Amino acid sequence: MIDVQRLRVLSSVVASGSVSAAAVSMGYTPSAISQQLTALQKSTGLQLVQRVGRGIEPTVAGERLAAEARRVLASISGVEALVADLRTGRVGSLSICYFSSAGAAWLPPIVAALITEFPDLRLDLRLSEWGDDTRSPVADIEVFVARNRPVPADGYTIHHLQDDPYVVIVPAGHRFAGRDQVTLGELTADLWVDNDFNRGTCRQILLDACAGAGFVPDFPVETPDYPTAIQFVAAGVGITVMPLLGAVNLPTQVVAVPVSDRQLIRHIWVAVRGSIQQHPAVVRVLELLHRRVGSGSTK
Repeated sequence: MIDVQRLRVLSSVVASGSVSAAAVSMGYTPSAISQQLTALQKSTGLQLVQRVGRGIEPTVAGERLAAEARRVLASISGVEALVADLRTGRVGSLSICYFSSAGAAWLPPIVAALITEFPDLRLDLRLSEWGDDTRSPVADIEVFVARNRPVPADGYTIHHLQDDPYVVIVPAGHRFAGRDQVTLGELTADLWVDNDFNRGTCRQILLDACAGAGFVPDFPVETPDYPTAIQFVAAGVGITVMPLLGAVNLPTQVVAVPVSDRQLIRHIWVAVRGSIQQHPAVVRVLELLHRRVGSGSTK
């Protein structure tokens, strides 16, 4: 293997025209430069420089090797810069999976911060509903809901983010609109608006809690997501029960009332690919997630 530093010495000598000039530019003594040249000639089996008068000049082989060395050194310099950038998170890509209410409440300011702080980082954002019995994570970072503490998937670490209680969204004139809390059993007489006809984990948590309260809710109206269900409630169609994190940007026509049933709660986690958990951008995402959770902010 040819020593890269010796190639740098040869390139500097050829470019500057003398050993002494190369020594000054590289911060070495002339003797050290000469020793490096001698070692390079020995390792290559080529005469790379020759004496001319009191100085030296490159041979044809030296000229050609110096020219190739400049190309190689430029490439190495690019690699070194890339490594430095990757170490500080300035380039590369990061994939983040999230469920819808977390995406609406938490992701926008986090993504804005990443774009500002890591301008060369390519973000791959994916909406995904990963339940504890559905699939393993596939992205670098996955924010997900699980009914119980999940078993970490191979190659991932799991962090708890938040326990998210449920609320009932009722019209502003509803009999429970001024209450501090209600129980599920008190809602059996109301018309329920479904907010998850995909039958996800969050809906199953609700159904199980209702079963524990002794009834099965009837959903005469089905909607695909929380915002749509909220609009149906605002229109006076009925009530809807959802996690607190989903109850954002409520219109003035509705009120969110906490549901006191202890089993009606979802657990939010984040899975991080172990191989990149020290990446500065990943560390920043986790910091911002915990900051949003800690502040209780949903806006």
